[in-house]
Amino acid sequence: MLAQQPLSLYIHIPWCVQKCPYCDFNSHALKHDIPEQDYVNELLKDLDSDIARFELTGRTLHTIFIGGGTPSLFSADAMSTLLAQVKTRFNCSEDLEVTLEANPGTVEADKFTGFAKAGVTRLSIGVQSFEGEKLLTLGRIHDSEQAKNAARLAKTCGVKSFNLDLMHGLPNQAIDQALNDLKTAISLNPDHISWYQLTIEPNTAFYSKPPELPQDDVLWDIQQQGVALLAANGYEQYEISAYAKPGKRCQHNINYWRFGDYLGIGCGAHGKITLPEQGKIMRTVKVKHPKGYLDTNREHLDHLTTIAGEELPFEFMMNQLRLCASFTYDDYEKATGLSRQSIEHEIAKAIKLGLISKQDDAMAVTEKGHRYLNDLLTRFL
Repeated sequence: MLAQQPLSLYIHIPWCVQKCPYCDFNSHALKHDIPEQDYVNELLKDLDSDIARFELTGRTLHTIFIGGGTPSLFSADAMSTLLAQVKTRFNCSEDLEVTLEANPGTVEADKFTGFAKAGVTRLSIGVQSFEGEKLLTLGRIHDSEQAKNAARLAKTCGVKSFNLDLMHGLPNQAIDQALNDLKTAISLNPDHISWYQLTIEPNTAFYSKPPELPQDDVLWDIQQQGVALLAANGYEQYEISAYAKPGKRCQHNINYWRFGDYLGIGCGAHGKITLPEQGKIMRTVKVKHPKGYLDTNREHLDHLTTIAGEELPFEFMMNQLRLCASFTYDDYEKATGLSRQSIEHEIAKAIKLGLISKQDDAMAVTEKGHRYLNDLLTRFL
């Protein structure tokens, strides 16, 4: 039977200094000053509409994630106003996790203490690489020393934890270059490292003019050696690209991957809400462009759809199978409202192929399953 899921909130800040050639997120290069106060006002109106639409008054909020774009372009005062107002609209959990994505440029780094005072508990710093040439190729506006300084400041600014975002498989990247990036990140002693392979996405500059990426065998060697290096330094892998010290996992992302609920407010933000009494799961998409989102005569909601029952097995697995943790048929039934019979046949096949392991009632994706995850997921389409 469909059960109520934990609730999170995603807030999208769409502006950045310049668009990176690999980025397919809804981000817009700055051409003038950010309309901070107007945008905060619209975010809160957007949130109030979702709360009323889904009758969420009184629900407990477990996590907030502020992404972009470059959210750290906002002032600490604007962030303080926004977070204070959000918190008045929910019963917030005592250990509410509030993550803010930040650019490691010097100006943004100087704001970290202000963000901590505003209520941010976790910083996610977009480093991507510590090598100057690679940073230029990726279109990043910071250099290696600024990235290191941002990490050092994150330790002392008052937040509970911080993450370093790092890419591998970069254009013309050798194994030792990728591992040196990772070693530098580890030396800065972050609580969490997001370490993921660069992929070329449609509607990006790299898609129009693809760079030369490392061969598959090199990518696999980077992955294998990098995972071992992280483990040797106390970072537990709990998701395909997420590694954390004990007790420092990103709870917001875990809620995504467990098919939990989340409101999405801001330009182009996506949301997913379970309505047990109605027996359905809804998805929302907000107006994408800042000009349209800030139009006070226009509704923020762009699309509201019900996830079809035949899509739910794939939707659940697409998230759950990213995790290293196990799940049960009971978890699946509560999250989707479907019976275990809807996936038992494909689960059995995946177990035979060594893509999923099963012990008693607990199932988990294997290392082989993570390597061939796309092939595994297509079984649930």
